[in-house]
Amino acid sequence: MGMTHPLLARLARGPILCDGAMGTLLYARGVSFERCFDELNLSDPALVLEIHGDYIRAGAEMIETNTFGANRFKLAHHGLASKVRDINLRGAKFAREAREIAGEPTFVLGSVGPIGQLLVPFGQITYADAHAAFREQIEALLEGGADAIILETFSDLQELETAVLAAREITHDLPLFAQMSFTDDAHTLTGNTPEEIVAALCALPVDIIGANCSIGPAGTYKAAQRMTAALEVGNWKLEVGKDAGQTSKLQRPTSNVQRPFLSVMPNAGFPARIGERYMYLSSPQYFAEYTPKFTGELGATVVGGCCGTTPAHIAAMRAALDQMAPAAGRRVIVVEHPAPRPVEAPAHGLASVPRTLREKLRAGQWVTSVELDPPRGVNPTKMLHGAAMLKELGVDAINIGDSPLAKIRMSCISLAIMIQQQVGLETIIHYTTRDRNLMAMQSDLIGAHALGLHNVIALTGDPPRLGDYPNATAVYDIDSIGLIKVLKRLNEGRDWAGTSIGTPADFFVAGALDMILANGDPQEMDRFHRKLEAGADFVMTQPIYDAAILREFLQKYGDRYGRIVQPIILGVLPLMSSKHAEFLHNEVPGITLTDDARRRMKAAGERGVAEGIALAQELLSAARDLVAGTYLMPSFGRYEVCGELVKLVQ
Repeated sequence: MGMTHPLLARLARGPILCDGAMGTLLYARGVSFERCFDELNLSDPALVLEIHGDYIRAGAEMIETNTFGANRFKLAHHGLASKVRDINLRGAKFAREAREIAGEPTFVLGSVGPIGQLLVPFGQITYADAHAAFREQIEALLEGGADAIILETFSDLQELETAVLAAREITHDLPLFAQMSFTDDAHTLTGNTPEEIVAALCALPVDIIGANCSIGPAGTYKAAQRMTAALEVGNWKLEVGKDAGQTSKLQRPTSNVQRPFLSVMPNAGFPARIGERYMYLSSPQYFAEYTPKFTGELGATVVGGCCGTTPAHIAAMRAALDQMAPAAGRRVIVVEHPAPRPVEAPAHGLASVPRTLREKLRAGQWVTSVELDPPRGVNPTKMLHGAAMLKELGVDAINIGDSPLAKIRMSCISLAIMIQQQVGLETIIHYTTRDRNLMAMQSDLIGAHALGLHNVIALTGDPPRLGDYPNATAVYDIDSIGLIKVLKRLNEGRDWAGTSIGTPADFFVAGALDMILANGDPQEMDRFHRKLEAGADFVMTQPIYDAAILREFLQKYGDRYGRIVQPIILGVLPLMSSKHAEFLHNEVPGITLTDDARRRMKAAGERGVAEGIALAQELLSAARDLVAGTYLMPSFGRYEVCGELVKLVQ
């Protein structure tokens, strides 16, 4: 596909900062060592969210899920072996939620540690058992939406290789970290040198290799220094044979070999017992002093902290990195643009070039819109970053949800204004009748119009019982059909009561369509027809996975009401994996997959993203003559997947 993951693209631009310890902060905030820290994803998610947020505010660009010990063997010690999926899935989910609340373009790393027991021949656990445990955990992290997998704090090289094998059987496209722990003599507990680790890991399909945990900055520096030297002399190109051929299928191809990035994440020294508590003594300032040594002298691209480090350590490292390279690009830089304005006719009677969504649709030009959900908090940086990237790829508009699934998010109007003014990309706001009475809706819409927001998809909205406020009062003065009528009345220069608003508005109004529901229920077909009768200017559909569904709908609608003249923008939600496909099919209202799509995603295995893109491309190719454009919906914030589709269908 030629698609570069955003994390790898970010790494190519320069040093990136990861977070620090999770367990240290949980302990400091009252959780005893006897507790299972990973289980807090189920019993106290607010505490986990709080810690993730503290690290993001400290300047971390990557945060690790609270799942380091969430494999079946470690969880069994707490009677939680059956909770592997729940704990890991929620760990990824809550890290993503912390990112959304912060509004920063933070990457979520799915944390995977060793199984905690010796493997054969020194222990009873076979490599097959370890492989199954790693695969089970990583599958759940991917299902929860992790952006990458970080295998960390391993001391047994063969166990780490087993974890790499398990990870790459599940995912081919996500970045993979592989980190070993060294003792103060720069050897692993099983006796491997940094040079041997580099040779072994660089023969595997991993993207980032490094050292973490066990020792403080000084000791980690010595081990990482030897890893850097091994990388520079070319040992990273070696193909290393494995005992019994265990990981031979994983060896890095000899063609197009790319040197992996280096990561360094030390402990805050060795812990000391002070009173009844264990304390790590390396200060934030000490970490700040080592940061330029790690990145400048050793060339480490990823830095962060492990046991004993806190948000204060990460903030100090952030300041050191920013002092070294203030233009490293960790925050998106946007340029102020005015909101889109009507296109003036050019001189000499030449036809105008379509610029707005309305003009492009009327001119028969294929259009592409991508959905962005507003942030859960006050910071829109991540969404502005995503919008800017999509604009560069040639997207025509951005769709912005109105607190979808009845979960509180930033106002769709506010985010739309920022995208139009700061990114210069047209927006389509999703506006629901759920939360506002008839007066408030009209006030909102008149104000939005004055600020340059003209494209609106009229929706009734998910009921509050589905979201965070199940006891909240839903308003529903009108439904989506009524909202279309209100918008068209405003276009006539009058509010719903008939009072003049002065200059008529110029809303371009979309009606939503669930083709699967309409195909099976004549009442739903009639309801959609009433949206068109109310004045909808164009149609935006729920996602489908077979063009036959579209053809069936058009045939049934045509037989009953006549041909649809309004442009149809086809909803497409690219699938990421077989688990993602099954979740959408079985748990998300309005989405039904074909048996063929489910079968293909299951057969795709670790190449789920590539197969999902192929399915979407085939759908758009088959439907292109029947629709005016596409409306792409990214999963887990994977904008680059939609960007790949944009390039394929232009």
